Parts: sequence; C-alpha cells; structure tokens
Amino acid sequence: MRKGDLTIAALNILILAGGFGTRLWPSSREHMPKHLLSIGGEHSLLRETYLRIAPLVEPHQVYVATAAAHADQVRAHLPELPSENIIVEPMGKGTAPCIGLAALHMRRKNPHGVMASLHADHVILDPDGFRAALQSAVALAEKGYIATLGITPRWAETGFGYIERGEPVDDAPAMPAFHVLQFTEKPDAERARQFVESGRYYWNSGIFVWQISRILDEMRNLLPDLSAALDEIDCALDSPDACAVLERVWPTIQPVTVDVGIMERARRVVVIPISVGWNDVGSWKAVAEVIQADGAGNVILGEHVVLDTADTLIWGGKRLVAAIGLRDMVIVDTDDVVLVCPKDRAQDVKALVEMLRKANKRQYL
Repeated sequence: MRKGDLTIAALNILILAGGFGTRLWPSSREHMPKHLLSIGGEHSLLRETYLRIAPLVEPHQVYVATAAAHADQVRAHLPELPSENIIVEPMGKGTAPCIGLAALHMRRKNPHGVMASLHADHVILDPDGFRAALQSAVALAEKGYIATLGITPRWAETGFGYIERGEPVDDAPAMPAFHVLQFTEKPDAERARQFVESGRYYWNSGIFVWQISRILDEMRNLLPDLSAALDEIDCALDSPDACAVLERVWPTIQPVTVDVGIMERARRVVVIPISVGWNDVGSWKAVAEVIQADGAGNVILGEHVVLDTADTLIWGGKRLVAAIGLRDMVIVDTDDVVLVCPKDRAQDVKALVEMLRKANKRQYL
C-alpha cells in the first residue's frame, strides 16, 4: 500500500458505464445517459464514482467499460485515465461478458491482482465509509473469497435484489462479513417486508470484489460458452486483429448478468454490510432523496415559482416552471419534453420510454 496505506497496489477497479438512459428520462437520453449527468453534485455521476475511489488507486488501475457511442464523453469526464483503460463494448451483452472482457485487460498488467466492479451511476454520501468497506472486501478477495457489499435496507424495497447472510466469516480482517446463503431477485412487497424484518437480508448493490483469476475461473466453470468466446478475444488482444476479432465474436455471446451467471451459483461468497448513504438513483423519486430539500420538502433546480406546493421535485431547464397546489409530484422540463408524474409512479418512466420506442419516436429517446 502507498499514500499513507490508502492506495492498494494489487487493486484494479472496473467502472461499468454501459447504460443508454431510460430511468431518468427525459434528462437521461441515449446520447446522454444517467452516469454522465450531474445529480446533486458538482460532477457527473461517473466522475463522482472515480473521485470516490481515487484515494485507493492510481489512474492506471482504473478501467471503464462503456458503449462506443459514449466513449469520447467518458474520456472527457475522466481525462486522468490512460486511453487504453476505456474498454469499448461493441454492443451491450450484460454485466458478465463486460466484466470478463475487462478482466482480460487487467490480467495482462496484473495477473495476480484483485478486481472490484462498481457501477458508474450510484450516489454514496459517505465516501470514507465506502472506501473502508472496499478495502475490507479486497482483503477478503485476497483470501480467495468473492466479496460483495450489501446495503443495510432502509425500507422494504421491491425494486432491488436481496442477499441473505449466513454465519459470520471467521477470518474477516476488518469489518464484519458473513457467508452468503442466497441471492434473491426483486421480491414482491410481502416478501420484501419479511426480508427486512428478519434482519438477515441486505440490498444487492451490484458491487463485487474478486481475484482476477477467480472470476475468469468461475466463468470457465459456470459460463463455458462465454469463457470460450473470451479466450478467442484474449488470443488476439495484443495483435493488429484485436478489434476485428472483438467485433466478430462479441455478437455471438449470449447476454447474461454476473448476478445470475456467477453470483447465484458461486461458492465462498461473502457479504460486508454497509450503511453509507447508498442510492442507485433509479428513478426521479430517488433523485429527490439525494438532494437537500427546502422547508416544504421540495427539491427544485432551475427558475421556478411555486404556490402551496410540497414534497415535489422540479428539475427545470431554460424556462420558468410554475406550480400550484402540488403534493408528491415530479416535473422535469427539458428543451423538447416535459414530464409530469406522481412520485410513486416514477418507476413507470421506463414503460413510457418503451412506448416511445415502439411508436418510433426516436427523436425523444
């Protein structure tokens, strides 16, 4: 370790930045996905993610996986990173292939290293607590575990997956950790309530830490078709044919998430519970939760005038937004779209975007 025992020489960090933007539409679009937006902070969510982990690693230890359409924007947001550390996917195939491809690049520079996979679009209000948990996860990964960070649930959320903990990990080096009994996909309201009341379940943050060799071995054992495709890409990675081979092989890969393909079936998986103000900013309602509200509970950005309005999010653009008598609403004003919905219907924005796609109104996507 360096920088006062903060920087971890063995650690490589992958930031997954492959989304095309639906959940925060109409601000988030295909050309400007959520992770490139600033949500209550000075920087984009992507850059905030990088700055959060920067005390732990040098820039050359950080990789970003993104779509070709966003590669130049990612480079502009993260000028510190070497250009070759921006890994471009020809098309989205889920997190498992993306992580596997990044692992091939990391293995060339650090074959015995540890890999942490993070998402580019999360908000974490306690970065010091997060870094401490990540360091604990790295120490467990070096012992051969696959470690994940589980979010202590604040309510019975049905939009997240859950992790059930088992017995404590005896050789956990710092923060408490538990063996994972099972991962459960998004439950219904009653099961979510039971999970939270039991005290044995955590929200699945999608943050994973493992040895580079371990994740590639798991793919070889559990996802052999993906592993074979990665082997073909790997053989050409340092050759002039690298791009051509990637473009040929990548479309043949079946989409699969690392949660379903690996985590639900792997052994020696442990969870570190954390309470660090984590929010995946998965809806406009969630945006309202991570920005300081005024005395009436309103979160308002942009020119506005409101009367008898409370607990409402107004995300303004160039125009004045005026509101009267609103409660628990969302108003998002962009150059070409105005979205208005109750906060408790904010998750339905994704369905609205799908309606636009089916109607071939691509100018709004």
